[in-house]
Amino acid sequence: MDKKEEGTVEEPLDLIRLSLDERIFVKMRQDRELKGKLHAYDQHLNMILSDVEETMKVVQIDSDTGEEFIGTEKRNIKMLFVRGDGVILISPPLRTS
Repeated sequence: MDKKEEGTVEEPLDLIRLSLDERIFVKMRQDRELKGKLHAYDQHLNMILSDVEETMKVVQIDSDTGEEFIGTEKRNIKMLFVRGDGVILISPPLRTS
């Protein structure tokens, strides 16, 4: 078997392999988004991210009027294990070459 050339994309997971040690964007179920440095992943899209910024949509209901307000909450996490069954989308860093 031939060795894969460095930097080539033949299968979908190759794109993630090329994003190791770079910041990626991950869209999760339940309106959660993650931005962090990818350290490891597997075929189930379980991932280990560091320096993660998590953004969550939050719906608050005014008790007097019943009106809904949609806002966002952000938090920073030093190291995070992401379970792959919650992943909707992964966006690698923008490459300009």
